Amino acid sequence: MEHAERLLAAAGELFYRQGVRAVGMDEVRAASGVSLKRLYQCFPSKEALVVAWLERRDEQWMSSLTSYVRERGDRVEAVFEWLERWFGEDGFRGCGFLNAYGELGATSEAVAEVVRRHKRRLRDLLRELAGDDDALAEQLFILVEGATVTAMVDPGRAAATARAAGRAARALTSPHQD
Repeated sequence: MEHAERLLAAAGELFYRQGVRAVGMDEVRAASGVSLKRLYQCFPSKEALVVAWLERRDEQWMSSLTSYVRERGDRVEAVFEWLERWFGEDGFRGCGFLNAYGELGATSEAVAEVVRRHKRRLRDLLRELAGDDDALAEQLFILVEGATVTAMVDPGRAAATARAAGRAARALTSPHQD
């Protein structure tokens, strides 16, 4: 594995588990086994490392969700099935993007922009699944975000949270009966 990949893997694990501000560059260096000099050659600042981690996380997260959804019949329901699986992973700490934004969004436009771009990509996927219905896509987006925050705050109820959000999504997407 190349230096940048080792650094991103170590930083991602540490940032997600402990928080961005709590992790120093020396800790990333130690966890990655890469020299401090090489770390700064790859990522000249902590902000650059955080941005690269978020960009990498965006690709991985969106790829996983999109692949899962595309393999299922009811794609909207599949979003919430995927969320339930994600919420059940060891070490789940909520949305890494919202966590990073909460820590750095007010002081780092670069971090804020990566977070906004990730959320736009998620909205775009949901809009596609909603048949280009912007209002429905926004409702689904709020369900995804709300379920994620709720699962983070109350991990013991994470699976129930995902299922409840899925039921709400089904109610939104089911044809209304008069």
